[in-house]
Amino acid sequence: MNAMDVSRLHGIHPILYAFFDAAGHPQRAPIAAQVEAAIRHGAHGVAVLGLATETNKLDAAERRAIMEWTAEAAGRRLPLAVTVAEPSVHGQVAFVRAARDAGADWVILQPPPVAGLPEIEYLRFFGAVADASPVPVAIQNAAQFLGIGLSNAGLKSLNRNHPNVCLLKGEAPAAAIARLIEETEGAYRVFNGRGGLELPDCLRAGCAGMIPAPECFDLQVACYDAMRAGREDEAEAHYRAMLPLVTFMMGSIDTFVCYGKRIVARRLGIADVHDRAPAQRPTAFGIAMMERFLANLPPL
Repeated sequence: MNAMDVSRLHGIHPILYAFFDAAGHPQRAPIAAQVEAAIRHGAHGVAVLGLATETNKLDAAERRAIMEWTAEAAGRRLPLAVTVAEPSVHGQVAFVRAARDAGADWVILQPPPVAGLPEIEYLRFFGAVADASPVPVAIQNAAQFLGIGLSNAGLKSLNRNHPNVCLLKGEAPAAAIARLIEETEGAYRVFNGRGGLELPDCLRAGCAGMIPAPECFDLQVACYDAMRAGREDEAEAHYRAMLPLVTFMMGSIDTFVCYGKRIVARRLGIADVHDRAPAQRPTAFGIAMMERFLANLPPL
């Protein structure tokens, strides 16, 4: 894929959970199971190594292994995005090239873990990585989750100076996304996150799609496809069906990793879920809530 091909990127791209065995090692089979479920239920792409994948708890070798497992499972049957979270320009460039070699169609860059710098420093960082990237580049603009975000003016400047930065992983309300798209003059193909909150309105705002965790991505695919076909009443019905679960999941990042992973495990028939410390542990009350949501969700 090159920068002229990003128009084919759209729709629901679930970002995969990492599963661990009792000794704390990443497991390959659940990655493949999530990819197959995504293909089976009409997802428009998949993503990996984001917050849902607990990339901050993985070492470099584990991140590469999970990326390669995902790419091999996908087998180029649908577009693959890989989040890149290395702390240096050289590290991100090397990981981007490894992602391309593995089969990634595009990459999503997280900011370096150094908060409080002038915005120009982050623009230079992202620009240097993008200039060396052989695939289209997105920025994950999620100040509330990552502690660092770019202004709309900064994003506009970044695209103008580095046209390979042409996609955006947003984490913002639909009204803010609409303003971003307007103020960047449509320079970015925007995918919002936030677990799928405000999905219909995000599409009305101009989003190309969403990158949620996978616990109810099948409902989100149905919602997106209905919106795209102009059946807004049907889309809103799908959204209402998923909204209580999505609201619960987005209580915090730790909540969706703790309970979302367990929901996906149940829907896929994965027997055991082992948390990699440090982690939020499920409570009896949280499990009871999860069970009520699961009662309305069929197997994946």
